[in-house]
Amino acid sequence: MASMSWAPGQAGADTELLVSAAASLSESFKEIGRSFAAKNPGVKVRFNFAGSGPLLQQIAQGAPVDLFASADQETMDKAEKGGFLLLGSRVNFTRNSLVLITPVHLSMGRGLGDLKSGRVQKIAIGNPDSVPAGKYTKAALEKQGLWEPLAPKFVKGISVKQALEYVMRGEVEAGFVFATDGVAAKGKVRIAAEVLTAAPIVYPVAVVASSANKAKAQAFIGYLRSAEAQAILLRHGFRSP
Repeated sequence: MASMSWAPGQAGADTELLVSAAASLSESFKEIGRSFAAKNPGVKVRFNFAGSGPLLQQIAQGAPVDLFASADQETMDKAEKGGFLLLGSRVNFTRNSLVLITPVHLSMGRGLGDLKSGRVQKIAIGNPDSVPAGKYTKAALEKQGLWEPLAPKFVKGISVKQALEYVMRGEVEAGFVFATDGVAAKGKVRIAAEVLTAAPIVYPVAVVASSANKAKAQAFIGYLRSAEAQAILLRHGFRSP
């Protein structure tokens, strides 16, 4: 316990860390949060999971966030340029990959070109304007000349988890999500192919400049980079940074 992270008059009170994290980190961060709290008595970790873009908007509007973990560099760059991050606290802590998934009852070829088939009516993606998985999907499909031909079929979710849910419920014939989402939904979706992305999918995390618990927030980042937390991330389908 670091008393410097407490407000005056709160001796003995719990320190509460609020972590705003990309939706794809939901399962792994809940486990990491429990493990971190067990090693840091008196610290409670709360999470806010959503698309990286909306999370940054919340921080910009003054949400009392201590840590921000994004699924892409671009959103974290915006946070940094906006002055919302504690200088020098930003680090990369894990990697992911993009996959094409289908409902379990549906099988299709491994080529993305098969998505042009008439039997594929709807394709779930994260909204590329605000969801990193959607941005990676758009760039990958543009590179293969498929973005425009497939555009009428897209069903855009507010997070990668919503895109995953559309596929799990069988409301679409295919979807683009992170590999970790495929792992989380094992047995509920079929992974048809891994999709090559123009840039590596590297996740950064940083302390929010307005945090009242900077010392504990820094400690959480330190734990994220530990062998124990990295093992949890690997188990959930992430890769070493």
